[in-house]
Amino acid sequence: MSTPPEESGTGFGGGEPDLRLAGLAVATWLTALAGLHVGAPTVLLSAAVAAVFCVAGSLHLLGLLGRPGRRARRHGWIAVAVGLGVVCGGTVGAARLAVRDAAALRTLAEQRASVSAELVVREDPRPIRSTTGRPSTLLVPTELVGLRRPDGTRITGPAQVLVLAANPAWQGLLPGQRLTAQGRLDVPRGGDLTAAVLSAGGPPLRHGPPSWAQRAAGSLRAGLQRACAPLPDEQGGLLPGLVVGDTSRLLPAVEEDFRATGMTHLNAVSGSNVAIVVGAVLLLARWCRAGPWLAAGLCGVALVGFVILVRPSPSVVRAATMGAIGLAALAAGRPRAALPALAAAVTVLVLVDPALAGDAGFALSVLATGGLLLLAPRWRDGLRRRGVPPGLAEALAVPAAAQLACAPVVAGISGTVSLVAVPANLLAVPAIAPATVLGVLAAVLSPLWPAGAEFAAWLASWPAWWLVLVARHGARLPAGTLPWPDGVWGALLLAASTVALLVAVRRPVVRRLVAVVSVAAVLGALPVRLVARGWPPAGWVVVACAVGQGDAVVLPISAGRAVVVDAGPEPAAVDGCLRRLGVREVPLLVVSHYHADHVGGVAGVFRGRRVAAVVTPAWGEPEGGQGLVRAAAVAGRARLSTVSAGWAYRAGGTELVVLGPPHPLRGTRSDPNNNSLVVRATVAGVRILLPGDAETEEQRALLDRLPPAALRAEVLKVAHHGSAYQDPAFLDSVRPAVALVPVGAGNTYGHPHPELLAHLARGGARVLRTDTDGDAAAVSGDRGLAVVARGVPAGGR
Repeated sequence: MSTPPEESGTGFGGGEPDLRLAGLAVATWLTALAGLHVGAPTVLLSAAVAAVFCVAGSLHLLGLLGRPGRRARRHGWIAVAVGLGVVCGGTVGAARLAVRDAAALRTLAEQRASVSAELVVREDPRPIRSTTGRPSTLLVPTELVGLRRPDGTRITGPAQVLVLAANPAWQGLLPGQRLTAQGRLDVPRGGDLTAAVLSAGGPPLRHGPPSWAQRAAGSLRAGLQRACAPLPDEQGGLLPGLVVGDTSRLLPAVEEDFRATGMTHLNAVSGSNVAIVVGAVLLLARWCRAGPWLAAGLCGVALVGFVILVRPSPSVVRAATMGAIGLAALAAGRPRAALPALAAAVTVLVLVDPALAGDAGFALSVLATGGLLLLAPRWRDGLRRRGVPPGLAEALAVPAAAQLACAPVVAGISGTVSLVAVPANLLAVPAIAPATVLGVLAAVLSPLWPAGAEFAAWLASWPAWWLVLVARHGARLPAGTLPWPDGVWGALLLAASTVALLVAVRRPVVRRLVAVVSVAAVLGALPVRLVARGWPPAGWVVVACAVGQGDAVVLPISAGRAVVVDAGPEPAAVDGCLRRLGVREVPLLVVSHYHADHVGGVAGVFRGRRVAAVVTPAWGEPEGGQGLVRAAAVAGRARLSTVSAGWAYRAGGTELVVLGPPHPLRGTRSDPNNNSLVVRATVAGVRILLPGDAETEEQRALLDRLPPAALRAEVLKVAHHGSAYQDPAFLDSVRPAVALVPVGAGNTYGHPHPELLAHLARGGARVLRTDTDGDAAAVSGDRGLAVVARGVPAGGR
């Protein structure tokens, strides 16, 4: 039986979308968002003014202030809906803001008072990872029951408190759990409903177990992790994120790839997860010939069960609400009801929790759902009219509509516009549903049949492998992202441009013009190196990567192969530098010492590359950096060894010799720095000295133990980002023609020191800095040694 035109899709087969409640939803949302930043008095005044206009508009529509025409009546209803939204959003927002800004609690926060707080956990503790990749602090959103000062004064109220916990005992808490914590209050950053921040150094005192639903969710989630344990690290870490949003085992390299390709939404529970699970139940119900109401009831049971599985936190409830929109339309037999249901859901959610108005995840969920309802059906039908098969038309329209709708928010957050997001998400579509359904099956089976759960997880690992593959190769495409203004104005600019484009392409002439201009713009935005190879420069012998406030140096061996010395502070930066150099294999990774600005990005060296061996210094501190390097080497199946002075390596025309430290140095200003591996490399006859972060003490020890000629080099990687802790005699002994300074822009350490730069300049060295010059290379040619800078510096710290 064919679907009537007015009911096809979501109301786009013949007829305009039903936007009667859209004004109410948008006005409620924006008013609540404004209230989070301007405070209760201002938003309450706005609500009062809107109430006056709302009453006047209602009287006008009723004919008491004059009989309006048809167009005026339609505009009048819109004005009334907007006014109601402002009144509702302002009133509820002001009430919640008054609780947030209560004088008693705010005064204690401003005084940074020490308190004993009784709290209820609202969401799962979230780790903040340090640059070494190890969890350093846990963020625990809680609801305040009451707090007591040391003098015995007690304050009660339903305010929201964010706990910053350093003790690992906070890790196992579940939402709904009641506890008592000791700590010091502080003022929150603002922009949400958090009334205070509590810094807790000790463990919490728990009061009873969590609810049965949370215990059941915890058991199923733990079972899913056990079922994924035998899988390879990439798939085993990704699968729990796809199914229940648990990214605790997700590898940093995979996370970076997903971010670069616009696939991060797959690692968070969203309306798409709900739709997949509920859709699987719906297909099964229809296969069993269940009626609409029975099918909707079964889907409702599946929806509740899925919410229990992933834990009923505010973000999960939001996603479930978005997924329930389709159920309401199904039960009512009216697909066109989906848009009013979306608007109603937005209104209710914002009124229940005004903090959602400032939540980027909420905005992305709403926009993605709206794009699927408003844009995807028209694009699908347009493609089908042009002869595209139905399945392919649906596959093309859905990710394109969702990505276009979400693009303004993503651009405002990241300051980039992804060119690979749509094709990457399109390629990912076939794998998402089977991975999610099989993952849910593995979680459900885990308490009853562990072997069956492991088999289901193994089946799910194959579509998960495909997702990892798509993200990895998508992240490596040149010009995959283009810069865009960030912040609110960047988001509004892209939103306005998108709306203008959608309106303009309705005309065939404009559509053709836009296609030509878009192709020309994309081709013009591609890096020049795609047409004329400008980087890396021919004959390069060393490159200091622009990785911010950290070190990463690359020495070529042959085409696609290079030695890497240190890895910078974070994976994406060093990975980007190696991709720009075309490095596909790293026979040797040298770690000068274990500080985070040298090893924090070690996962980026291994990303998509074979690393054969890793050599490290004998000084094993700090332990966090050592553990990070060891974990990366084990995961990448690289040989790991400790070396000392005298160790040598040769591959192709590249030779390395470790010169120091000549002996362990203790009691110095920084023992890890002063026990850095000092390496002399020779590439194509050019000597390069790489002293890590060696400071005055190690430099003097080298001068005392080595003959003067041993330190002589044409290129010097300046130690410790150009700090003031340098021995002039050491620099004079090196006598470099080129000095490369890896340093971060705007760093707070005063690097590089002006006197050091002046000393190098007086000695005749050409100085290049990565904070101003970007990736910096020394080049050997027929005319001798030269320097080439890429000119695109990376942000430092």
